[in-house]
Amino acid sequence: MTVEFAPLIAGLDPARHVLIAGPTAAGKSALALAISRAQGGLIVNADALQVWSCWRVLTARPSVEDEAAAPHRLYGHVAPGTTYSVGTWLAEIAELLAGGERLIIAGGTGLYLTALTEGLAVIPPVPPEVRAEADRIRLGPDGLANLLSGVDAGTVAGLDRLNPMRVQRAWEVLRATGRGLADWQADTPPPLIDPAGVHRLVLQADRDRLAARIEGRFDAMLTGGALAEVAALRPIWQPQAQWARAIGAAELLAHLRGETSLADAREAAIIATRRYAKAQRSWFRNRMGDWTPVPVEV
Repeated sequence: MTVEFAPLIAGLDPARHVLIAGPTAAGKSALALAISRAQGGLIVNADALQVWSCWRVLTARPSVEDEAAAPHRLYGHVAPGTTYSVGTWLAEIAELLAGGERLIIAGGTGLYLTALTEGLAVIPPVPPEVRAEADRIRLGPDGLANLLSGVDAGTVAGLDRLNPMRVQRAWEVLRATGRGLADWQADTPPPLIDPAGVHRLVLQADRDRLAARIEGRFDAMLTGGALAEVAALRPIWQPQAQWARAIGAAELLAHLRGETSLADAREAAIIATRRYAKAQRSWFRNRMGDWTPVPVEV
């Protein structure tokens, strides 16, 4: 990472919270640490995969040394098998805000950050049996079309119809509550953080350089113990579990099971990570266009 953070940090108000978004491997954690060390503040995770206690290496959580250099919260604090959601995360953020400390919230999960600054509809949890039924439909013949046919027109109008998980979520909410997702979202409460009163930064990196950095970082993960992390979870592996969605986990598990070579697993994981970075950039562009862009070199 060659970016010089000092000029950026000098322009930040130490009394304001800082929100840092950006694609994977763009340097969010490094910037958060630099801000905390220069100005003070509690570094808070906004990455849906870094909350899981089972993943440190594979999700590029801050190192033990970085956590010792500045206070960090909401990293690796959720055990596999626990249900966790953006609503859970917001409740934890509310507790931290009540403490009065300056927060430096960094992560690549756009839904977390937009929910924090725009509000989130409080939708009742979907029962496991409804989710199981939705899974069966989605994985069956014409699954996406069949799910869409069971979503109310008001929700379909604003839905990404090519995103299976979004379509399934809309189907589940209507089936479980009798009320469309769009209707629930219309009752969204005020956000926890007023976006006008905080620094909102979104890191932007050259696509090709970021792709190369993603490749190098995954190789470092392999050297640093990613295979051992996956092997430790093999006895309890559940493909549909939230914690199992860590990018690279399924690919490395396939190698450990003898289904593919390590080279092929590595390549598949790198491709999946690049696709994830592309999806992140799309979210930031479409949903966070009023955030301050911060060009970085990687």
